[in-house]
Amino acid sequence: MDSLVTGDGDYRRADGSEDWLAVAARRAAADAKAPVELLGEYLVILADAAVSGRRPQERELAAVRRLGRLAAEQGVDANQAVDLYLSAAWRLWQEIPMVVRSRDRDKVRAAADAVLRVVSDAVEVLVDGHQAARRQMIRQEESARREFIDDLLRGDADVARLVQRAEPFGLDLGRNHQVLLAAPVNLPDKIDKAAIVMERVIVDHFGDREVLVTTKDGLLVMLVPGEQRDVMSGVAIRDPATFVHARLGQHAKNDRWQVAAGRAYPGAYGIARSYEEARESLLLARRLHLDDNAVQARDLLLYRVLGRDQAALVDLVQALLDPLTRARGGAEPLLQTLETYFATGAVATETARQLHMSVRTVTYRLAKVKTLTGHDPADPAQRLALHVAVLGARLLDWPATDLPRQPLS
Repeated sequence: MDSLVTGDGDYRRADGSEDWLAVAARRAAADAKAPVELLGEYLVILADAAVSGRRPQERELAAVRRLGRLAAEQGVDANQAVDLYLSAAWRLWQEIPMVVRSRDRDKVRAAADAVLRVVSDAVEVLVDGHQAARRQMIRQEESARREFIDDLLRGDADVARLVQRAEPFGLDLGRNHQVLLAAPVNLPDKIDKAAIVMERVIVDHFGDREVLVTTKDGLLVMLVPGEQRDVMSGVAIRDPATFVHARLGQHAKNDRWQVAAGRAYPGAYGIARSYEEARESLLLARRLHLDDNAVQARDLLLYRVLGRDQAALVDLVQALLDPLTRARGGAEPLLQTLETYFATGAVATETARQLHMSVRTVTYRLAKVKTLTGHDPADPAQRLALHVAVLGARLLDWPATDLPRQPLS
């Protein structure tokens, strides 16, 4: 199988048959199951190295690097691209008659060394180009994913486009969805690690469709189907917030989390609504000093009702509780006593136990409240107004924050 090399680098068989490099390229592509176009001028570079011993030029390596990027963009795996180049090198070596025919061992060794150097250089830049393209594609995908989730949670006005963008993420926006938010009570720097762990947990238990896990504003955001069923056990999950909190506890034993659940709603706007409910639930839990591991939006509806008429709430707090600021130590100790007293069902002994003080101190403080406000916390008829006022104070973050000024009527 004789061959010749013309002055312009054209490698052809002596019988005038098809360019043997093209044949080697096609066979290598078939071996690796990769597009032959990804070889470019690689085989010509290898043949030149075998004949003349020259190293590839910078522009030639740059071309191979671009082919590596092209492979990534076409979805060709890096290992597959490397297999293509190694197979092409092996087939070329088998098809170089002038080298194989030579009985000069030094020439054969020199040709082999030159080919191996080219293979090493080419594969290095090929993989480098492939990895660079993959990193860029991942950044673009992550940016598109982040933008989509932001628009979804905000309730983008362009619903039709939002529905179209949801399809690649496996979301049917016509179905019911629920948003869960997990807030780290400590070590907020671990939120990204928790997101990676919980994405695997959510997919394992809820399936890989109709779910999304991400981070936003220092919170772990989880979108799950409205009707949850554990795909591993087949059992319905009736309290996803408690379920998620338990899984977070298993994978982050030294961290503490509080999980809030919005209610399930259909449609694109339903997701935004559920997200807002979950966010508001976390905020209310902090304001009300709730230390529950799982907070449900439906359980905080009363507080949401109270908070919607801020003017009336400010008026109530000012009228009933502002006199407490005249007490020694300010309003906070008395407010805390009232809050615990109402939470324990108006039992002074239990209030004292929870506040780590004597019953006498509790009764003294309750009497002080009655003297300053004119309302007796022990009187069922007057207790409701005081209780609502205390809840309103927590919602308004009073007395730590000044009450909002009321507009003049």
